[in-house]
Amino acid sequence: MSRISGRVELAGVVGQPIGHSLSPAIHNGWLEAAGIDGTYAAFGPKDAVGFEALLAAGRAGLITGVNVTAPFKEQAFAACDQVSDAAQLVRSANILVFKDGAIHGDSSDGRGVLNALTEQASALSLDGAKVVLLGAGGASRAAAGALVEAGAKVSILNRTRERAQVLADDMGGRVDVADTEADTYDADLVINALSVPPTYNLSQLKAGAVVMDMTYRPLITPFLQAARDRDLTIVDGLAMLIGQAVPSFEAFFGQSPPSLDIRRTVMDLLGEKA
Repeated sequence: MSRISGRVELAGVVGQPIGHSLSPAIHNGWLEAAGIDGTYAAFGPKDAVGFEALLAAGRAGLITGVNVTAPFKEQAFAACDQVSDAAQLVRSANILVFKDGAIHGDSSDGRGVLNALTEQASALSLDGAKVVLLGAGGASRAAAGALVEAGAKVSILNRTRERAQVLADDMGGRVDVADTEADTYDADLVINALSVPPTYNLSQLKAGAVVMDMTYRPLITPFLQAARDRDLTIVDGLAMLIGQAVPSFEAFFGQSPPSLDIRRTVMDLLGEKA
């Protein structure tokens, strides 16, 4: 087990509900393997007032940092004293680091997308690639920011065009809005950022494209299975989850995660086969 002493570094993930989170298994697995004097817990404040109490504990030096998930991301961003360029771009912070009474905010969701693509679609070059994001919510926003920075040409395809246009406008015109699904079939990469199964017709997508789904329950979603049936390269949501955990671990514990097959550990928890 990881070393726990009076100097333990306490970090965690905060959300509501939070019992389903796999982040404690990921981070505590890394902590144990590295022998770090630290622990990573799940915090489930019942409301905004409870979240503010957690932030106060962080400012007081009782917590090193937290990852933030729904429904507290907007509140987290507003509470930050300083934010990274990535967090400012997407107007969201899922990493809060507490230092000297101040809150430093960052966003690792976009880096999670890039790390997942590097791991499972290494042949894809994002520089100049045509990327389609399905959905215009927070997950799509974070991915769009990172993909644009990587040199990709990003289009948003959303059921409500107006919402997609808001996202595009917030990105300073650096992403486009697709008018119809048919306009996106020449994409090099299609990413599902919706919380529900997409209706996108993968049979029309060009050969050699990469298909990613941010969902990881189940690991191979119907969307990914349809892409696999076409012999397209697929990238699963678990790779993104682990990918976004890497910069979080570095921010909280001051070093990179150790070499460890943490994916196997998490797949066991999910009841998934290799």
